[in-house]
Amino acid sequence: MPTAGGTKSPSPIPTTETNAPESITVDGESAISEEAWRGMDTVLKNIYAYRDQDGHDVSKIFHRRVNKRANPDYYDVIKEPTAMSVIKTNVVAKTYRTFAEFVRDFALLSHNAQVYNRPQSQAYEDALALKPLLESELKKLVDEGIVTAEAAAIPHLGDIPPASPVPLEEEGEEEDEDDEDEEDDEADDSDDEGVRRRRRRGPRSTAAITKREGGGAAKGDDGQTAREADLRRKRGRPPRVDTPMEARIKAVLKGLRKFKGPTGELKVNHFEKLPDKAQMPEYFEEIKVPMAFDVIKKKAKRKKYQSVDHFMKDVEIMFENAKMYNRDDSQIYKDAADLQIEARHLAEQEKKKPDSEYTMEDGRLPLPNGILHSGELWKVGDWVHIQNPNDVTMPIVAQIYRTWQDSDGQQWVNACWYYRPEQTVHRFERHFYENEVVKTGQYRDHHIDEVVDRCFVMFFTRYNKGRPRGFPHDKDVYVCESRYNEEKYKLNKIKTWASCLPDEVREKDYEMDLFDQPKKMRKVPSPIKHLLSANARETDDIPKPTWGVANAPPVVGAVHKRPREPNESPPPEPTPSPPPQPPPPPARQASTIPSQSIHGSYVPNGTADMVIGLATPQHQMRSTSIPSQGPLAQQAYNHQYPPQYGQQSASPAPAFQPSSQPNASYGVQTTHSSGYVQGQAVAQSNQYMTPPHSYGYHQPSISRTGMSAVNAYNPPRPVEVYHLSDAANHSIPEDIREKFHRDECGRILFFTVPPLDPLPPVKKGDAVGHSVRYLARKQKHVEGLELKRKRDREAYEAEAETRKRAKREEEERLGAQVAELKEEALSMLEQQMADATVMAYKKRYGERAREGMKFELDALEKAQDREKARLAEVRRNERKWEEREVVLLKGPGVFLDDVDARV
Repeated sequence: MPTAGGTKSPSPIPTTETNAPESITVDGESAISEEAWRGMDTVLKNIYAYRDQDGHDVSKIFHRRVNKRANPDYYDVIKEPTAMSVIKTNVVAKTYRTFAEFVRDFALLSHNAQVYNRPQSQAYEDALALKPLLESELKKLVDEGIVTAEAAAIPHLGDIPPASPVPLEEEGEEEDEDDEDEEDDEADDSDDEGVRRRRRRGPRSTAAITKREGGGAAKGDDGQTAREADLRRKRGRPPRVDTPMEARIKAVLKGLRKFKGPTGELKVNHFEKLPDKAQMPEYFEEIKVPMAFDVIKKKAKRKKYQSVDHFMKDVEIMFENAKMYNRDDSQIYKDAADLQIEARHLAEQEKKKPDSEYTMEDGRLPLPNGILHSGELWKVGDWVHIQNPNDVTMPIVAQIYRTWQDSDGQQWVNACWYYRPEQTVHRFERHFYENEVVKTGQYRDHHIDEVVDRCFVMFFTRYNKGRPRGFPHDKDVYVCESRYNEEKYKLNKIKTWASCLPDEVREKDYEMDLFDQPKKMRKVPSPIKHLLSANARETDDIPKPTWGVANAPPVVGAVHKRPREPNESPPPEPTPSPPPQPPPPPARQASTIPSQSIHGSYVPNGTADMVIGLATPQHQMRSTSIPSQGPLAQQAYNHQYPPQYGQQSASPAPAFQPSSQPNASYGVQTTHSSGYVQGQAVAQSNQYMTPPHSYGYHQPSISRTGMSAVNAYNPPRPVEVYHLSDAANHSIPEDIREKFHRDECGRILFFTVPPLDPLPPVKKGDAVGHSVRYLARKQKHVEGLELKRKRDREAYEAEAETRKRAKREEEERLGAQVAELKEEALSMLEQQMADATVMAYKKRYGERAREGMKFELDALEKAQDREKARLAEVRRNERKWEEREVVLLKGPGVFLDDVDARV
């Protein structure tokens, strides 16, 4: 059975089923007595309830059958799988024909676990503890006379085979990542409990101790301290960055582990895990919302809780379930009631504390909602490119695990690195997928300014089916199949992709835009295969990678020739060589035909002359091909070198391309005509019709139409234009980039060939112009634009008119309100003045105020009448002055020139 963790589970409550079928009979009589059936049930109960001196349940791992999906190879190794739930079902149904069958099934539990698991595993140790426990229980039945010693004897099921040499870290690597946080949570418990957990996990190797605790400060061969080397080599984990709410939840969970029962056992042990559903189906029928301590811890780890109250709801459900299912006088009920009160008290204590008490020791402030930087939100789970100080053209592929802000206000991310194949140490024959990366145990802190761009990493089972939906096509998508152990320099295949992701996104899946057909994935040789020394041997030590700056992956990895591991796949078979070529045709005499249209092929090294032939309708031609003069080994390596690795150069110079002329073993090569023919060229070529024999042999080329498709060789077309990565392009100043050709993304374009004019030159006198179709489409486009502008203009005018009407109505409404308020104010002012006048007269005249007011009003009326009469006289005099026709010539300021004679 597979290795299980060391957490404890409650003892299952005995079944309450009573209507069991009758036992199988032989010749009308029961083969097993009722006392034997009860003895089997007693053995089951005692083994279920057994705990060792540390409180560990040795039978827990044998309760249910092994999950076939999680461990498919188990059923290939174990031919008779069984479990205690199967044995209990057979006892309840009374399907055993003899008591020896019951004993044999129990013996299979221990035997199967020892066959499948390693001697250092917890399952193996539990199997060894289960066997003497079974023997003691069977001995009790024999002593009571229920069964005979022969029936209770444990049979021999075969020898235990030796363990295979697969390394331990590969087997437990995936489980370690899932359990790391749980180990940290439980490490803060009481000292005796910590000792028990460590003892149950078994002894750790020296490598494991070095990996977790670090080494000294001794200098290595490369001059670096052992601490720096260990930091680069070890499998780390992301830093703990808890929000105040998460710290409060962990404090409550930690506090609940401090309370012990009358026997000294932790009270919380009863609630660690849910009961086995196969053994206790009635529990799940009665309890509608099952809840256990491990479920709460997992939800807290996955950051499912939004507040402490949300967390306490699950805690209340867990304890209420225990109180509802168990009797009031049971120990579980009492422990549940006590822990429920303590949990409420702890939660209230933690909620009263200010958030400042939960600040990390180094001043880190978590940013659970991510970091807004350069107009983008970077959050946990995002795949990113990070600046690589060793090579700006090869950014670090990583996934964000943590986001926080330090005490100075600087924002940081912690990311898990993914190495490229050329950054690892591996066997020289190993092949990799194109765009493959491997997961490492490097969890490094980076300032948010070091994040360059987005990327994406897909598991190899989905990479060939499509791309993440909505992911830009100009961003890189990588494939991952393996994890890299930097301590052992080994690549191990990943079993479960979810174990490689942060807790926050493990249960989240992404949608894909599927390809029309699955993409064919092919593996290419190692990009650093050429680094293998010529005198490398299988007995050499594993080489070390070349390191650069501290917070960066290796500058380059290394390859070795050591023997393959037992679990390492052999390299793919090479492509078979093509069949032998037909013998060369006999030599032809030089052609004496006058100037004709010809097609020639140019040999780059200049060692072969141009062969001239007639221009047939099929354009058949022959040319001489000269084999490469380099070593055959070097030619073979050049052909194996993948093109994508050749393009990863830090220089803007074009990437190296292998020679387009293949080895002689690859057969013939098709030459391409230039299409440029002149009569003078024919005349000059006819002077050199006889081919030279400087190299001793020539292999004629065969035209594409004249050779079979099987033997055809189409050399790869060299790259004519390319650009640097975004990180390398951004490292070039903007003023310099503006001086060169750039694409739509602003990246500088590099050309390996001169530009060509794709259109033929226009002859003098030819009409130049657009086609009728283009002009019609242009006119239609212009009319569409004009119609759109007209509609937009009409809509704008209608909207403006509506706005004006609304504004006018609003002004009129406000004007009416102002006039009404003004009239009301004047009326109030008039009334106030009248009241003030009456009060003034009363104060002045006392009781005779009315007479005094009448006297002054009469005097005022008389004065007003006199003023009106005076004004009326003035207006009459002015009117007479305006109507008179005689001008008086009196006064010193009047002259005759000022008088108008026409008046």
